[in-house]
Amino acid sequence: MFSFVQSASVYGVDGRSISVEVDISSGLPQVNIVGLPDPAVRESVERVRAAIKNSGFTFPLDRITVNLAPADLRKEGTAFDLAIAVGILTASAQIGAQPFERTLLIGELSLNGGIKPVSGVLAMIEQAKSSGITRIVLPLANAFEAAWISGMELFALTHLKELSSSDKTDADRDWNRLRFDPSAIGRGVRGRAEHGDASLSGKDDACDFGDVIGQHQAKRAMLIAAAGKHNILLSGPPGTGKTMMIRRLPGILPSLSEQEALEVTKIYSVAGKLPEGPQGLITRPPFRAPHHTISSGGLIGGGSIPKPGEITLAHRGVLFLDELPEFPRQVLEMMRQPLEDRVVTIARSKAVFQFPANLMLAASFNPCPCGYYGHEYGEKRCTCSSTAISRYRSKLSGPLLDRIDLQLEVPRPIIMEQGRAAEQGLTSADMRRIVQAARARQQQRTNSLGTVWNSELTSSALRKHALLNPSALALLDDAFQLFGISMRAYDRLLKLARTIADVEGSDEVEAEHVAEAIQYRRLDNV
Repeated sequence: MFSFVQSASVYGVDGRSISVEVDISSGLPQVNIVGLPDPAVRESVERVRAAIKNSGFTFPLDRITVNLAPADLRKEGTAFDLAIAVGILTASAQIGAQPFERTLLIGELSLNGGIKPVSGVLAMIEQAKSSGITRIVLPLANAFEAAWISGMELFALTHLKELSSSDKTDADRDWNRLRFDPSAIGRGVRGRAEHGDASLSGKDDACDFGDVIGQHQAKRAMLIAAAGKHNILLSGPPGTGKTMMIRRLPGILPSLSEQEALEVTKIYSVAGKLPEGPQGLITRPPFRAPHHTISSGGLIGGGSIPKPGEITLAHRGVLFLDELPEFPRQVLEMMRQPLEDRVVTIARSKAVFQFPANLMLAASFNPCPCGYYGHEYGEKRCTCSSTAISRYRSKLSGPLLDRIDLQLEVPRPIIMEQGRAAEQGLTSADMRRIVQAARARQQQRTNSLGTVWNSELTSSALRKHALLNPSALALLDDAFQLFGISMRAYDRLLKLARTIADVEGSDEVEAEHVAEAIQYRRLDNV
């Protein structure tokens, strides 16, 4: 007796169709799973056996062979449990096979027959849709997530015994009972989608740039960075507000478009980091702030079947690296290619995986290990030797700094007179409006290119859309000759000047815009 059902797995951030073939033949009772299964897949035998028995079915006392095809592709995870169980039940004629034709089955089984959610459902269903499958059987806990892929017929299960009548004449009526209605995503869920999820975006309504006293130049730099999605690096002594300002950065970024929100939500689904229960798409840019003890695999991604790292989890959002020189140099150097290409490529012997990494890097560091080099005041004196300072700063290589558009020092705030009210300056709401207006100008100018942000422009597109006037071009060329900057830094200066012009509402890039862009490149001797 033979049966065939369809399941799926995740490789990188994309789904992959997996065929589950089950053959039951006479022989000693045993179950063999072939097709390069990992331990979690091999252990599914015991989960499936107990789930079938505890759901009122009979587990066949015969020789059972389960093949996961393609057989040369390594399989991992628990998403095959439901498909294997259904394959055994249809092969043993305990339920009908017809309802499962051209149907995707995904879900993990508990020992009592309950169907538990799995990670990566969005990627799997997206792949199923592209291959022509429109019927999905999945755990109820994943149904809200799956409903964001339009045009799919969803059947949500909570227990394996709900399939017990699928071979009866009233099968259609029985399946209609299991049909998941996307309208179940109610007003409250969509409301969460509109306002985003603070745990993912890092956005906290209590965090506002209006709380930052002084530091007008740093706030201006943060505004420009957000307006063009430029990488930014802040240097300064402890307690000057570097971390405080960067953590407020997501609050001034525009919300994600529908396509961007789907991309980000799919990544978090694959990583298993979506909040439990009904929720909408992630529409706020994500904010990731890994600790400096992170490994290269944790930052870039890795594993036998690679999983996304922090740099991919920050896709369409912000990656914040606090105390940048404390990160291992090897880890920092691995960021050079993703920052340039906006994609992470991880090669394995059997396949090559690509992860999106279109992010904005925000970093901060102290000028020396003790933090006070060049910023001595009162009793605060730098205690670091020149060797220690050189070793500390050597973690930041020239090629890495070359990829960071805004580099500036954040000095100690000026002490205000006692009893004098602090000037609030721009709030996050004010800055967000400016950023949205600048983004609209960029989108209108480069709409035919499929890009929105100035930082994403290619060299040819940059020269076409920069619109420099002669004085601005002359100043930029003088800077190239005087400071000996690289061609990459030259292009990044031009992109930054274009963003400054957009913030100011100017169609052309003026000399003052170029001058401001140049003074933001202090840390690489520009």
